[in-house]
Amino acid sequence: MATAVAAAQGSTDIVQEKATGPLKTPIAAPTASSKPEPRVPLTVDEKEKYEWLLEQVKGWTEIKSDKGKSGPLTDSERMWLTKECLLRYLRATKWHQKESLKRLHDTVQWRREYGVEELTAEHISPENETGKQILLGFDKEGRPCHYLNPGRQNTDPTPRQVQHLVFMVERVIDLMPAGQEMLALLINFKTSKSRSNTAPGISTGREVLHILQTHYPERLGRALIINVPWVVWGFFKLITPFIDPHTREKLKFNEDMTQYVPSEQLWTEFQGKLEFEYDHDVYWPALQKLAKERREARTQRWIEGGKQIGESEDYLAGSLEHGVAGPPKTEAAVAIETPKAEENAADAKVEDLKVDELKITEEAKEAAS
Repeated sequence: MATAVAAAQGSTDIVQEKATGPLKTPIAAPTASSKPEPRVPLTVDEKEKYEWLLEQVKGWTEIKSDKGKSGPLTDSERMWLTKECLLRYLRATKWHQKESLKRLHDTVQWRREYGVEELTAEHISPENETGKQILLGFDKEGRPCHYLNPGRQNTDPTPRQVQHLVFMVERVIDLMPAGQEMLALLINFKTSKSRSNTAPGISTGREVLHILQTHYPERLGRALIINVPWVVWGFFKLITPFIDPHTREKLKFNEDMTQYVPSEQLWTEFQGKLEFEYDHDVYWPALQKLAKERREARTQRWIEGGKQIGESEDYLAGSLEHGVAGPPKTEAAVAIETPKAEENAADAKVEDLKVDELKITEEAKEAAS
């Protein structure tokens, strides 16, 4: 049994003694040296476009659906519409305001109709019994590492296979540290002993690409791919036209992966030093527990920050003391504001009385004449 990895997000070390065997649980935090690149400040024009988009989204009264799921924004949808989320859609559309607004609306609609928040660990569990998708460690920029192991395929093609990927991407997002919005995808096409063809079908591949590029824009930091057989090379050639040029630049094939991921957090299957063994009964509940804790902490901060659309993801992740609404008012500030409010209300009443008296006087004069 693997020893516990430090649970706090600020922890940086993996405690793993040889006597305990390989690690079997997710890693909670990046190494101390793994830091996200600082965000580039917005230009004046970009700020104006963001403010426009924010006001438009705040004005949404209903999300329409042809599948019987029309209705106003839910709290979880409002929380999903963070400042960084809006900026990701602006960047993905090259700062085209109306296009970014439409894509945001389409994604909220898709999340409802696809049932992203209704996908449960129990429903997805059979797809991951062999460990064909694993969230383990972080790269040198603090991106969570999402391993795909097609050679461990254990199910036939069904909608649940695609739901599996969506579910795991959502869990990757749960694990992202403050300042990081992207993931690192690590794909090992090592040949399966039980199945000769581990490449997904073209239709499945296109569906997955469409979902990721349309509804998870600006989320892929890099993709590291090893053991690519000729069949898979053919698959990549077929889907390349459907991959945008910016994404293609992030694909790295058969390189030294320690260039991108600290060796102590890189699985030995990718030439790293991290000894890891997938045990579904241990790993699966541990992943769900860690992800749930992160979601609940973010939700609590979002509530404390005033349930703002356009909230800061850094605040939600705990690296900022207060959200976009500013620090909470102290009791002293409230005490000062209360008399002022009462005074203003009293002044308003006096003005109303003066107006009423003036009207009465004028009416009396008219009656006398």
